[in-house]
Amino acid sequence: MAEQQKRFQLLQGNEACVEGAIAAGMRFYAGYPITPSTEIAERSAVRLPQVGGKFMQMEDEISGIAAALGASVAGMKAMTATSGPGFSLKQENIGYATIAEIPIVVVDVMRAGPSTGLPTSPSQGDVMQAKWGTHGDHPVIAICPCSVQDTYNQTVRAFNLSERFRTPVILLMDEIVGHMREGCELIPTDELEIHDRNQHMINSMPYAFGEGQYVPHMTSFGDGNLYNITGLFHDEAGFPTNDNKIAAQEGSRLMEKIKVYKYSGILEYEEEEMDDAEIGIVCYGGTTRAVQGAVEQAREMGYKVGMFRPVTLWPFPEYELVERAKQLKRIIVVEHNYGQVLLTVQGIIKGDTKVEFIGKVDGTTITPREIIKKIEEEE
Repeated sequence: MAEQQKRFQLLQGNEACVEGAIAAGMRFYAGYPITPSTEIAERSAVRLPQVGGKFMQMEDEISGIAAALGASVAGMKAMTATSGPGFSLKQENIGYATIAEIPIVVVDVMRAGPSTGLPTSPSQGDVMQAKWGTHGDHPVIAICPCSVQDTYNQTVRAFNLSERFRTPVILLMDEIVGHMREGCELIPTDELEIHDRNQHMINSMPYAFGEGQYVPHMTSFGDGNLYNITGLFHDEAGFPTNDNKIAAQEGSRLMEKIKVYKYSGILEYEEEEMDDAEIGIVCYGGTTRAVQGAVEQAREMGYKVGMFRPVTLWPFPEYELVERAKQLKRIIVVEHNYGQVLLTVQGIIKGDTKVEFIGKVDGTTITPREIIKKIEEEE
């Protein structure tokens, strides 16, 4: 426990993720080691026993998320972490957690390429997988931290959102952030705003919810209330149903509980130097530091450049970017892929502002100089 008492530590992003999770109340971790997320499992194995929690290394990625879901159903705050190939394997159970409304935080530390690709190199190739990876229409909350301190803070927020809305939350990190090493303030739990799930069931029905509400109240499984959990559309008691009306209502409610509360703590974004900007750079996660450097240099060169960073990547801050775009002559999207967020930006801007792109997929990082070069190009 002596380590936890040090308020400031030099940590990797992956290590800060574990500390943030523990501060938020995480007491169970199950997963399978995979580069570049392995340090999350390693630190969880050390830290969880120190706080009365449990760590389990499973035989594969599927069992990792399955065990974490079981712990969450039993009332523990649970997390699992992986990278691209493992994220693919976890998708079916992410969908199961969505329809069964089981809180869980899934960390994906993105790496380069399909399959094994470049397992230790920077990439942001799982952005669309985070949104559409599991099958069927489903709500998504995906959060992208950009630094070690931000990873600590956003991991706490990921747990809070997961517990509030009884849904999986994806902490979408990347190799740059995961392996970045910086000073980090470990804010104690008693100084944080912590949300826990509501366990006061209505009429002893696990999937019942109050008038004007969207999130059911469920006791921890094994606490005395017996109920059914299924991946099928179900009634208030949790039993499968073929009633089309009930299925439509449940599917809509799952989507609405994120949409309705989008501006109640879900959506978060950051702006720098955007008030008078004529060129706006859209970035997230590990590209942020290069963009910040480029914005500073461009300002010194006389260019009115600003940064727009979605912290919550899904749902995307569409309205906020559209409003900013009204003053912009150009938007440059910077990301370590072939243009996944680029597609979203192009879709919401609809040609009203020129949208350009800087991307890399070769395992190297985008530099401020490359961004400056793009800014200097003729419009």
